[in-house]
Amino acid sequence: QVQLVESGGGLVQAGGSLRLSCAASGSIFSIHVMGWYRQAPGKQRELVAGITSAGGTSYADSVKGRFTISRDNINKNTVYLQMNSLKPEDTGVYYCWISGTPSGWGQGTQVTVSS
Repeated sequence: QVQLVESGGGLVQAGGSLRLSCAASGSIFSIHVMGWYRQAPGKQRELVAGITSAGGTSYADSVKGRFTISRDNINKNTVYLQMNSLKPEDTGVYYCWISGTPSGWGQGTQVTVSS
């Protein structure tokens, strides 16, 4: 079983920045991909960014150039999402996710961007 603990959400004005963190713990045998999804009110959950065990990254078109995903250099089971130039449409609950053995989801952290 894997536990994912997220932190770093909050309320910020448009144009501001936030940094989300996610620490995975438990009986983890392998992690292939770590990433962040978000779900805005009334919308489906969407992939925001992902990072593979080899360090490859991918981003949703809506966040390219503004968000950066990275993994901790020491604790590879920790992933960060640096969010800059935030927009009101970035508002939502952000969920950490891992694909591996096992896979799992975090509980989510609220990000609210005011205009």
